[in-house]
Formats: sequence, structure tokens, C-alpha cells
Amino acid sequence: MHSTDRKLAAEHTVSAPEPRVLHLGRGGTSVVIDLDAAPAPAIVHWGAALADSTPETLRSLAIAARAQRVSGGLDATPALTLLPTGAEGWFGTPGLEGHREGSGVSIRLTLADVQAGDHRASIALADAEAGLAVRVEVRIGMSGLFHQRVTVRNTGGTPYSLQSAHPTFPLPWDATEVFDTTGHHLRERSPQRRTLGIGSHVRESRRGRTGADSAILLAAGRPGFGFERGRVHGIHVAWSGNHRVIAERTTTGDAFLAGGELLLPGEVVLAAGAAYSSPWVIGSWGDGLTELSARFHAEWRARPQHPRRARPVTLNTWEAVYFDHSLERLAALADAAASVGIERFVLDDGWFEGRRDDTAGLGDWTVDTDVWPDGLHPLVDHVRALGMEFGIWVEPEMVNPDSDLARRHPDWILRGRMSLPPSARQQQVLDLAHPDAYAHIAEHLHALLDEYPIAYLKWDHNRDLVDAASGPAGSARVHEHTLAVYRLLDELKAAHPGLEIESCASGGARVDLGILDRTDRVWTSDSLDPLERLDNQKHTGIVVPPEMLGMHLTTPVVHSSGRTVSVDLSGAVALLGHFGIEWDLTTLDDAGRAEVAEWVALAKRLRPLISSGRVVHVDGVEPGIDVRGVVAADASSAVFTIVQTATSAAYPPGRIRMPGLGPARTYRLRVLTRDREDAGQSSLEWAETTTVLTGLQLAEVGVRPPVQRPQQAMVVELIAEN
Repeated sequence: MHSTDRKLAAEHTVSAPEPRVLHLGRGGTSVVIDLDAAPAPAIVHWGAALADSTPETLRSLAIAARAQRVSGGLDATPALTLLPTGAEGWFGTPGLEGHREGSGVSIRLTLADVQAGDHRASIALADAEAGLAVRVEVRIGMSGLFHQRVTVRNTGGTPYSLQSAHPTFPLPWDATEVFDTTGHHLRERSPQRRTLGIGSHVRESRRGRTGADSAILLAAGRPGFGFERGRVHGIHVAWSGNHRVIAERTTTGDAFLAGGELLLPGEVVLAAGAAYSSPWVIGSWGDGLTELSARFHAEWRARPQHPRRARPVTLNTWEAVYFDHSLERLAALADAAASVGIERFVLDDGWFEGRRDDTAGLGDWTVDTDVWPDGLHPLVDHVRALGMEFGIWVEPEMVNPDSDLARRHPDWILRGRMSLPPSARQQQVLDLAHPDAYAHIAEHLHALLDEYPIAYLKWDHNRDLVDAASGPAGSARVHEHTLAVYRLLDELKAAHPGLEIESCASGGARVDLGILDRTDRVWTSDSLDPLERLDNQKHTGIVVPPEMLGMHLTTPVVHSSGRTVSVDLSGAVALLGHFGIEWDLTTLDDAGRAEVAEWVALAKRLRPLISSGRVVHVDGVEPGIDVRGVVAADASSAVFTIVQTATSAAYPPGRIRMPGLGPARTYRLRVLTRDREDAGQSSLEWAETTTVLTGLQLAEVGVRPPVQRPQQAMVVELIAEN
């Protein structure tokens, strides 16, 4: 540089105070927050650990992230703050919106206080002119998950209508491909991808529950990211009601994810001094979706309430008997269940007053004495005498108009008009935010659990919430109803120690970490078709650990799809989760029961691995073949399934890999199961001999899979020898 250039540079250097920077790090994740960003704190970095950073380099990092002024823009280019707003000059999606009866719409938050610990911080923001005090809680979990929650307090003298409170999660600028899920009943969590250009990609659920079509994870990453490779960041809203997630890129060089509760008009109106806390929004990242997913699983498993004991192999009676209940038939089914090794017997819908089909009885939670003159005691006693736990189906949030409850208390039904909302499954939704409705349902559930030794509730939720208000011309009720459901679940768990609860919602329409913080598993889908289940279980399992995913062996002719499948295909697909059975076992002969018993025994042997290991999905597999597995936390063992979904392009197919093992360790491969109706080809040499390979060889080179017909499967176990 010439001396003249140095002089000019010096003349244009403006000294400024060094920024205050907060660095939170844990579990391989760093979050860096510029506390002095204008006008409010901004996240500079969320992602890979910045372990060697010094205060000086962190301050420089904050400065380096600040945008310069550009022509045609504001004199100060607005920053992507924790909760950006329009009054800051932010033209993207706001993080906080509200008003006071149509006025007082401007919000400009500034830093008021910071309280920080090792892995968490509470950042207080305020706008005295708007009469708002906001607190953003940020924390990093033990596995590196990044949690954010927003609390908004009305410090003004008039009511404040809150419209949204969505914290931001910044993205790297090269995160230009978006991944999320959609679906419907019997096909939940189907993946979809698209390019993230300038603008917003918004996913919302207005169904009053999570929704079969919801994005369980909204992720953005480098184009082409998969499960094994490719940097990707994603967020999940831990909430079971209406919600919104957003991926956005702006013309000012910012990219981010944001999410939170979707508030209906007038749903949260804060009186003077009142506050609202958003759901936790949880972010994860990784080099591929497998690493991103592992952070969710590890942290969820570390919770004190996480189910620790071996997951009982469960038989559910629904597809075996539907509404055709009798002591004789169900006792025979229990005998058959015990003979194959079932540990939990769950009586599904049809046991209560007036419930001979799905048109009547919901809300009348007393045992139908026409079917059960001695109550459920004879069946419960029989099941327990066989050494099995007893579980039962309930749907406490719902009511049939043809029920004593609805006739006595029509005012307890969620509605916004004099007429009822459109029905679904001939039922409506109870307003559990109504104190009397809540007390009635709680009383009947406690009475049921007090009278019978029930170990497990299958808690169903078979319809979306439509026009969900507190009554004709009433206020929106989804928010308060969801909180009431949480309160009821917590109350039942506290009063009945050891009780386990499954979240079922027309199958998998309420799968989120809000409900799963209070329950012990989800029913992943009403579809038990193994081929349909592969995608469903794969993408539900990005967020939910496998031991909390209900996966059942099904009938040879699948009830939901009509597809004919083998026991071996069904068993292999159900193996890598909470294993169970949905089948009338009394229809099987001795050979058929022995076949089912083999799968039950294998599931029991492998469940310690399934409940603690790392889930692996293999990228780059030839179309028509699915390879996935679970690797022990210490890499001492693993189990992989190889499922043929369609004919392969190559015949015999090319090699498949088994990644995620210890690279330097050697593993002995053992075929545990192979479809009994195999393709009749010559033997697969490595499967018939002693085969030992290193973890690196299995990850990088792999083995030839078997020649299988479509709808066949193989299960392979790997045991480390060093």
C-alpha cells in the first residue's frame, strides 16, 4: 500500500467500542450472540463448536458479521436480531408482532439485561414506548441441541393482542436446499425438498393438533445433503397445537429458520402485567441428517422421565376384533398373545357405554355392562394371570353428539357458532379448557385407573380441530385447550406412578416433542403396510428416538392397503423400534405362532441396542433397496435391515455399505433372518461363511446384498471382535 493510501485509510477508520459477545458451547455446538448488535442482540453463529475462540476473535467475529450500508437501502442495514421487527427496518418476516386494539403496532426492542450461565442465557429486551418486556431464553442441551423460548409481558396499561413470537435461528448463506415433511392419514411424514431462494418457505398447521401433514422438521442445508453427509440445520417446534415454521433468505444477505405457535385472531390477549411464553423451538445441525438426528435422540434419552425399562412387546386388539368385544374372544386372544411372548395386552376401542361402533358413546367413560356385566375385571385378571400388563384405549378429548355427555353438556363442545363444526368420525372435540369439562374427564380417567391395574393408556385423538372456539361468537381456544391436555397428562402421571401413555392421533397426527415430553411413545401411523412404513418411520425417527416409535407386526393382508406381505418383511420393518403386534393371533396354527414367536424373541434380544444405539440410514443405495440400522453407542455391535422394495436395476445388485461402525474395529457378520420364501438363487457366499470385516471396509466398500424379490428382507447382526 502506498503511503497516500495508508493516510486515506487511517482518515476513514472510525473507532468504536468493542462489542460484548456471548459464547455458549456444549455437545459440539457453539452459539455466538452479538449483544451490541443494533438495535438488539443478534446470533452471529449457530453450528460447529468454536472451541479455540478467544474473546478477541469472538469480538472480531461479531464485527465481521455486521452488514455495511448499501445504495438504495437504509442508512444502517438492519440486522437479523433475536426477534427482528419492522420498526428496526427489518423487511423480512417479523419475530414479534402484536397490537392494542389496532393501535400500538410498532415494536423496537433493545437490550435491557443479560443473565448467562455455562450453557444458557436469559436475554431481557424491552420497548418502553410499546409497553413490552420480552425475555428470550436460550440454552444448549447436553447433545448440542439449541433451544429458544420467548416470553412476552405486557407492561402497558391496556390489553395487548399478541400475533406471533417466533425466535430466529440463523443459517449459513449456502444453505439453499429445504427439506421438510408432509402427508395425510396412512401416509404421514413423507419427505419433500425444494430450493430456498430469496423469499420465504412457510409451513403451517391450523388443525389444532400437530397434523399428519406437518413438517416434523424444517431443515435447510447445502444442496444434496443426505443422511450421511452434507451440512444441514433444522428446527422443530415442541408444541401439539397450531404452529408455524419458516425458512427465509433476504436480499440483505441473511438466511434463517424461525418457528413457534401459530396464534389465531385474539387467541392471546395479555392484560396489563400478564405474560405469554412460547413453546420451545429446538434446533439441531450436523454433517448429514443422521448427525442432526442423533442430537435429538441423545438429549431426549437423557431426560429423567424417559422410559428406562425394556420396552414391553405389545399386542393391540384393534385390528384383531375391532368393536366385536366379548370376554371369550378377548381371553382367547390373550392366551394366544402370551403363547408368543407378548408382555402388554391393550384393549382398544369398544369397551365403554354405548360403543358398538364409532357413531356413539365417546365421552361416556364407564364400562358397558351389556358387554361386560362384571366390568373389565375378568379380562384384566386373565391377562395379568398370563404374566402380561393390561392397557386400554381412551380418547378423552373427543365426544360423540350421540352420547349422554353431549346431551347433558352441549356447551362443552368446541365451536365458534351456534351450529356444530363439520364432524369427523362422527365426533366433535371437547373444550378441555372449560373447567367443568376438564374436571369431568379427569374424574372418569382417575376412576378407571383407580379401579383397574392399568399400566398403559393408548390416548387417541381422531380428528382435527375445526372452528375451535369457546362457544358461539366465542374466542379461539386451541392454545388453552392444548395447555389443558398437557395439564391432564401431567396430572394423571403424577397420580398414577408407573403409568405409561401412548400418543395416538388417527395414527401419527400428533407427533411432536411437546406431547412426547409427557408420553412414552407415539403410534407412528395407522398404516401397517411395511413398505409404506419405511419412509414414515425413517422421517419420524429424525426427531423421535426409535424406542418411542410404535412399530407392529401386521396381518399377511394389510388392513390399510390390501397388500399381501410376509411375516419376515413385516417383522424386519418393525424390528428397529418399539416392537408389537396388530393381528388376530387366534387365526394362526402352531407353525404360524412359532414364526411370530421367533420375531418376538428377536425383538426382545435386540431391544437394549435399539433403545440406546445410534440410528443409521444409508445414502446412495440402489433404488429398490433400503438399508438402515442401529449401531451401539460404543460401536460394539449393530443390526442392519436390507429391504427389497422393488426390483433392482442391477441383477444381482451392487454392493451396499453399512456405515457408522468403529473404523478400526473388526466385525463378524451374521445373518439373523432371511425371508423364508427366498428367491431361490444360489447362496450368498459371505452370508454362508464366517465373514469378518473392519468398520471402515463396511462403511466405504460394503458387501453384496442378497438377491431378493420385492417385499423381502434380511436382518444382519454385526458383533465387534476387538
